Amino acid sequence: MTTFDEREAAFENKFAHDEKMQFIARMRRNRFMAVWASTLKGETVEKARAYGQELVHTDLQNVSEDDVVEAVKGYLGNLADEAKIREKMSELLIEAKEQVMAEAEI
Repeated sequence: MTTFDEREAAFENKFAHDEKMQFIARMRRNRFMAVWASTLKGETVEKARAYGQELVHTDLQNVSEDDVVEAVKGYLGNLADEAKIREKMSELLIEAKEQVMAEAEI
């Protein structure tokens, strides 16, 4: 294998790893969003878990931030507007990424 081939393989491996970490962080963020939304509605932990699975499923089907926002907006009704939901999603994605990176270092 030439040096170029080795560098190409290393780049592809890093890209695949980074994409995997992004995916894991996004799914974790969705579960965090479910807990946040369920808390706003005053629901139980069981309902939060069930809604978390629903949000993960929504994201897996559509792979769009907008679809997740719409799902949460529909779930919450008047309890939070789109701007608040997007703000919380951004905040929770940062937290999820930090957790995933910390776990990867262990």
